[in-house]
Amino acid sequence: MRKVVFHLNCLEQGGAERVVTTLANYLVNDGYEVIIATEWTADNEFVIDEKIRRIHVGLSSRQEKKNRMSKFICRVKNLRTFLKAEKPDVVIAFAKKANYRALMAAYFTKIPVIVSVRTNPYLHYVGRKDKFLIPLLYSRAAGNVFQTEGARAFFPKRIQERSRIILNPINDKYIGVSEPVQRRKAVVQSGRLVDFKNQLMLIDAFVIVHEKHPDYKLEIYGGDSGDGTKKLLEESLERQHASDYIFLMGASDALETHLNDAALFAFSSDWEGLPNALMEAMALGLPIVATDCPCGGPKTLIQDGVNGLLVPIKDAQAMADGILKLIENRELAERLGKKARGIRNIANTRAICDQWKEYIEELC
Repeated sequence: MRKVVFHLNCLEQGGAERVVTTLANYLVNDGYEVIIATEWTADNEFVIDEKIRRIHVGLSSRQEKKNRMSKFICRVKNLRTFLKAEKPDVVIAFAKKANYRALMAAYFTKIPVIVSVRTNPYLHYVGRKDKFLIPLLYSRAAGNVFQTEGARAFFPKRIQERSRIILNPINDKYIGVSEPVQRRKAVVQSGRLVDFKNQLMLIDAFVIVHEKHPDYKLEIYGGDSGDGTKKLLEESLERQHASDYIFLMGASDALETHLNDAALFAFSSDWEGLPNALMEAMALGLPIVATDCPCGGPKTLIQDGVNGLLVPIKDAQAMADGILKLIENRELAERLGKKARGIRNIANTRAICDQWKEYIEELC
């Protein structure tokens, strides 16, 4: 029986955390011994199978009093002590800091490490430390998992050669939802209210749409990230007198019901890794207008004009034109939506988890 350790910061509700939870639950029910080693516990976390061990490898109360560099060293030492005691067959790390910690902790232990890049490396792997650590550490990883070709292309060729592109698994609740009998005159979006998702641009675009189609509304679902975006959105709605047709709906655990009968889904991000919200909208069969943002997530999922529309980032007029095109050509919209639904066949939980399992077995 393989022993697999996942390492990440916590299991707080988020994209990487959801993928780890899904994959861990799948593997433990397929006969693997699974441990999730986290740095801390957050308030709102995913539920894991009772057969999975959750281990705290973060700082002790005494270590918390140390300076920044000492804390980093302690985190690596704690993880290394844990790995030497458990002797797993493989460590799978998710996200930048966890990737670095896992590779350092496993140095000279002969424990293979798979690292997973979850964001746009052209923005988040360009610091002075990264230029030193990537060739030093990533080249020692047994395997590297990327979400898009664009993300993989950032790294040196020797790292690319030991890598796989694996999509995120779509939450099962979005698969098998019945097609709506009739669509509402509503454009929808889901995702945290955070600056890089550029809901401000979407609001500007929909103000243009509303001039031609005042009977349509925009619903933006998502919790407040706390970065000030929500306040900016509220101010924009007030300034443009749009509060009676553009609504901030807040977070929801039932998006599969709120989104399913909308006229279309609008995705406005300036950058992303591989956006779960976009994949979920596709699985529901929603017609989609999406920004063609780096590092290629939407382009990985959408073939322009076949299963959705791609528009430039930060361009409110282009987004408005895309929305108008689907509002005014419902035959095209429904055709794109039906094609988008095909994402279920390649990114369902079993298909994606089997790809991970195959890669784990290959490297072990």
